[in-house]
Amino acid sequence: MLTSTAALAGVSGLGFGLSLIVAIGAQNLHVLRQGLRREHVGAVVTVCAASDVVLIAAGVGGASAALAALPWLGTATRWGGAVFLLAYAAIAARRALRSGAALRADDGGPRTGLAPVLATTAALTWLNPHVYLDTVVLMGSVASGHGDARWWFAAGAMTASLAWFSGLGYGARLLRPLFARPASWRVLDAAVAAVMTAIAAGLLLAPGAR
Repeated sequence: MLTSTAALAGVSGLGFGLSLIVAIGAQNLHVLRQGLRREHVGAVVTVCAASDVVLIAAGVGGASAALAALPWLGTATRWGGAVFLLAYAAIAARRALRSGAALRADDGGPRTGLAPVLATTAALTWLNPHVYLDTVVLMGSVASGHGDARWWFAAGAMTASLAWFSGLGYGARLLRPLFARPASWRVLDAAVAAVMTAIAAGLLLAPGAR
């Protein structure tokens, strides 16, 4: 039976999860772009939401303590993530600057295979140290304050993740009229390049990055 304590924990988890995930970041921009292209949206949403479920469960289960005991893992993830983000930013910048990058809202240009899209989605999720900070460390710490109801808190946060990625991926089609103009695609790709470069720089310049 769902008690008031469990319900409160679930609602708190939902709100806290949304507060962490609703932000302009590498992963969200990737999901938005795939949604606009109508390209493997279901697979991308599934990877993002399932990854959050795993990471949130790990955080609530106490993985944050294990991460604290392995400082080298955070350093390796930080450098790997920065290199990947810079490479992705370069690709996005090239798309934005290419004279032949007039993409139509119908197809968004040549379609990309499922495997490369899933690999990029997984990399943007698992190679980003901020994801671990949000889901494992912060989520785990806040959830522990709910005691026996912490898994209800986790369930709320997982629901927030699923709802957000589904809404972002499938709701992107509402913006398709705007992206019928090639200039809009160039602006989006320029924004992707700028955001990912900024995130990569933050990772490389963060204390302990060297």
